[in-house]
Amino acid sequence: MNKINTDSKQIDEILNRGTIMEILPTSKEFREKLTSGEKLRFYIGADPTAKALHLGHAQNLMILEDFRKLGHEVIFLIGDFTGMIGDPTDKSAARVRQTREDVENNFKEWLKQVKNILSFEDKDNPVKVKYNSEWLSKLNFKQVIDLASNFTVQQMLERDMFQKRINENKPIHLHEFLYPLMQGYDSVAMAVDVELCGSDQIFNALAGRTLMQKLKNKNKFVIAAKLIADEKTGMLMSKSNGTGIFLDLNPNDLFGAIMSQPDGMIKPLFLGCTRIYLIKINKLMSLDNPRDAKAKLAREITAIYHGEDKAQKAEEEFNKIFRDKSKPTDIPEIKLSKKECSLLELLIETKLASSKSDARRLVQQGGVRIDDVVQKDFEKEVEIKNEMIVQVGKRRFVKIVL
Repeated sequence: MNKINTDSKQIDEILNRGTIMEILPTSKEFREKLTSGEKLRFYIGADPTAKALHLGHAQNLMILEDFRKLGHEVIFLIGDFTGMIGDPTDKSAARVRQTREDVENNFKEWLKQVKNILSFEDKDNPVKVKYNSEWLSKLNFKQVIDLASNFTVQQMLERDMFQKRINENKPIHLHEFLYPLMQGYDSVAMAVDVELCGSDQIFNALAGRTLMQKLKNKNKFVIAAKLIADEKTGMLMSKSNGTGIFLDLNPNDLFGAIMSQPDGMIKPLFLGCTRIYLIKINKLMSLDNPRDAKAKLAREITAIYHGEDKAQKAEEEFNKIFRDKSKPTDIPEIKLSKKECSLLELLIETKLASSKSDARRLVQQGGVRIDDVVQKDFEKEVEIKNEMIVQVGKRRFVKIVL
């Protein structure tokens, strides 16, 4: 049995890093547990409703790994059952329900993406992977009713997104009421001591705390991690805001995506998505040019997921394009048989735009170049030449091959 590390400095480095928003019932009680030497069972759960995790997920998984390194048992729970239902958290309408095949394909990709931040292969204390279909799919109707008897409709209606839907005259489906019940039962089925979640999941985590108290006569701690947000504007990192950074990006795209983040994201990403010590982060944040700190951040995160060599090459490639104004070393080639087509059609055929409206928007924003010449007329006919280079934005290039 591995020994539990109760070193106060290491525990404080985790708790005081600035990535944890709240610990329930209290931080004091939780810290006392950590220093007691008792081995705790932690878990974090996620529904595989998308093919890729993003850096917000990575932050929480890295916190989980910090506790594993102290010697505690940690579980990465794949919500393969709940993923087919859909959590209504922060949604103004019910989620589109996933098929079993969708869920299975997604979580296979997830495990590949997180292998560098969670230690699944550790000999003494590996991260455990569990799937909540193991117990949720076996509950009969009587058991579901028994679980539901521990909550009231008023308690469920306390969720902000339900209140919003009621005010907007939008429907709330019955199965969405049952979602916190299912997530809560995960804690009971695994007999956990601690649940780690994002701040948007506190309601569901507390449902698990209620069930643990009533069914197991046991207290469960809830650690709510902060959502990654621009410290200057408060804007959350998300795909819809154009600031989402996903873990399946190749080294060049990952490095570039981090470099394109606003300056207010530099420190939150250092804190949440690297394990550079706080004292060094503060020194980096005091540099005269924020770009130097951002480059260090991009290099560090890219190295975590792709290795130091690829991170270095990604930085060199980025500098070549943005600092030295050169073309990328490897430009994807697209074969075309046409000798002439409209600019909008060219952008769609080269997959630089997803639709005519998208292509029109790119041209209107001045983001399209052909052989370094900005294209301003989206209705123009373009003569297709061999090895002609089409560029969208600063980082997307395509070479035409006839």
